[in-house]
Amino acid sequence: MSRQELLTPEGLRVDGRRAQELRRIVAKTSVFSQSDGSAYLEQGNTKCLVAVYGPREARHRQQAMADRAIINVEFIVAPFSTTERKKRSKNDKQSLESATFIRQTFEPVILLSQFPRSQIDVYIQVFQHDGGVLAACINATTMALVDAGIPMLDFVCACSAGAIEKVPVVDLNHLEESADTPELTLAMLPRSNKVNLLELQSRLHIDELQDVMDMAKDGCIKVHDTLDQVVRRNMEHFIERMNA
Repeated sequence: MSRQELLTPEGLRVDGRRAQELRRIVAKTSVFSQSDGSAYLEQGNTKCLVAVYGPREARHRQQAMADRAIINVEFIVAPFSTTERKKRSKNDKQSLESATFIRQTFEPVILLSQFPRSQIDVYIQVFQHDGGVLAACINATTMALVDAGIPMLDFVCACSAGAIEKVPVVDLNHLEESADTPELTLAMLPRSNKVNLLELQSRLHIDELQDVMDMAKDGCIKVHDTLDQVVRRNMEHFIERMNA
């Protein structure tokens, strides 16, 4: 499919969305009973699951830090998640790169100094890949950390954006990504507007960068509204069960 076909003259994309429209987000927490926190998130047809264990005693004493906790992130993409049916281990280059991005995104946000000589383990599994995987996994990790009761400065909300024929679009799907659309993923703290991650795929003209970044930031704010509603609803249900 050519890039011209990704955007109709009426401004509609291949899945019927406008340029500024996010895909539908469905989020659930406490999906595992044995983990300290967990979350399942769907962003369009991209689906991922995150489990958090800890803070707990560091597995290897030589890696423990006296003044703060360490974060371990394991990122796995299921072989059936893409049309390629390619088996990828947690140690392949792309998975390790994604795990590093997520760890570096959350290290400044989690109050690690409250848990010296301990570790927090984050396990991420992607079940379906339909674009915006890194952003969806960051959002799911935020929910899992909240579910685990781990103190953070703020939510970390992420969203992808790109440019189709110089038109900024938000929350790219797999078809748009595979058409060589310039794409960036942005993660930010909604209350302070601080950007924690900015990852750019392929080349993006400098004249388009600011518009695409602004589109991604607006997407992050919308993501935060959705995730915040899920957290508040879960808290209301928890209080109701406690009072029952």
